Amino acid sequence: MSDLINERLRQTVAAAYTNAPAIRARFDAAGVRPEHIQSVDDLAHIPILPKDDIIALQQANPPFGGLLGVPLDQVRHIFFSPGPIYEPDAGDDSTPLEMAKLTLQRAGFQPGDIVLNTMSYHLVPAGWLVDHGLTATGCTAIPGGTGNTELQLKLMRDLRVNGYTGTPSFLLGLIEKAEELGLDFKNDFYLKKAAVMAEPLLPRQRQLLTQSYGLSICNAYATAEFGILALNLDGSLPMQLLPEPVIQVADPASGQTTPPGEVGEVVITNLNPAYPLIRLGLGDLAVNVDPNPGRSKQDERAIILVGRRGEAVKVRGMFVHPNQLRLALGQVAPVQAFQGIVTRPENRDHFTLRVALAGETADPAALVQPFKESVRRICRVRLDEVVFVEAIPAEAPGMVDAREWV
Repeated sequence: MSDLINERLRQTVAAAYTNAPAIRARFDAAGVRPEHIQSVDDLAHIPILPKDDIIALQQANPPFGGLLGVPLDQVRHIFFSPGPIYEPDAGDDSTPLEMAKLTLQRAGFQPGDIVLNTMSYHLVPAGWLVDHGLTATGCTAIPGGTGNTELQLKLMRDLRVNGYTGTPSFLLGLIEKAEELGLDFKNDFYLKKAAVMAEPLLPRQRQLLTQSYGLSICNAYATAEFGILALNLDGSLPMQLLPEPVIQVADPASGQTTPPGEVGEVVITNLNPAYPLIRLGLGDLAVNVDPNPGRSKQDERAIILVGRRGEAVKVRGMFVHPNQLRLALGQVAPVQAFQGIVTRPENRDHFTLRVALAGETADPAALVQPFKESVRRICRVRLDEVVFVEAIPAEAPGMVDAREWV
C-alpha cells in the first residue's frame, strides 16, 4: 500500500479508538493499541469482525452499536441493510463515490451517455451511489429503480438510453419484456453498455448479453457498507480490485492474509473516521490472486469469488466451497449433482466426492483420475475417493463436514 494510504489508515485507527467505543473495546480485548497499526500489514493484529456481529452490536447499543465516530447530528444519511443493519453517512468519506466513478469510467461510460440506473433508491445506498458516479462521470442519469418494466422500456426508447446500471436479471427481464411486446431489442433500442452488480453474473447471461445483443458488460462486486470493490470487463473469473478501501483476503481463523491461489474471506477496512469499519469480514470467500506477492499494489491484485463462508468446509487447512467443486467437475464431464464429504479416520482428513453424472457414461471409472486432478488444481486439495451414485437430493449440501472431534 502507498504511504498515503498507510497515513490515512493511522489517522482512521487513532480516531476510531478515541471516538468509537466498540472499536476501542475490540482493540483492548485483543491487546492492540492504535500505535501498533502503522501500515496495512499490521491490520492482521486485529481480529476479523464478522458482519453478523454488527447486528448484535446495534441491537445492544442502538442505533449504530458504538461504531459511530462522530456526533449523531453530523450524520447526513442513514441507510438500511437486511438484518437490520443501519449504516450512517456523515458525508465526509468520498471513497465510495470515487470508486463508483472509476468503475463506470473503466466500463466505458463517458460524458454524454444517457444511462438508466435501475439500482434501488429506496433505503439502500446503491441507487444513490451509482447515480453520483454517473453524474460525476458526465453522464445523464435516469433514476429508474426497479419495477415498471413497460414504463422503463418506453423511457429507454424515447430518451435513446445507451447505458444501463443494475442487476443482470432485471436487464434480461427488460429484454424479455420488450420481445414479448413484439420489439426487436437489438435494433429498436440504443443500449450499448451495461454495468451490472448486486447479484452474480452467470456465464450464460453474459454470453447472451454480449453475443446476442452486442452489449459491452462490466461486472462489479459491491457491498452496501463500502460500495464497489472490484470489477471484471472480459468475462474471466478474476475481478480486479479497486485501489480503495483496504481489501484483504484472510484466513477467518488466524486473520492472516492467505497466500496467492488460496481461499480466504474478503475482509475490508475503510478509511472513514465517521463510521470506521476495521477488518469487517463480509462472509464472502475468494481466491487471492496476486501477481507479485508482497510488492503489488492493491489494484494490481484480483479475487475470484467462490461463495459464502457458511457453505465452505476446511479440508487439510484449505477452504473448499461447493462452487469450486462445481467448476472443477464441470471442466471434466457433465455432472447432475455432487457432494463433498470430509471424515477424519485415524486423525487425518479423508475427502470423498460423491458424483451423480448427467446422462450415460460408458466408463465412469475413467473419470476418477481427471476429477481428482481438476479438484486438486482448482481447490488445491487432494481427493481421496470418488464415488459414483445414481442421484443426490436437490436439497443436499454441496459440502458436508462429517468429522468427529471427540
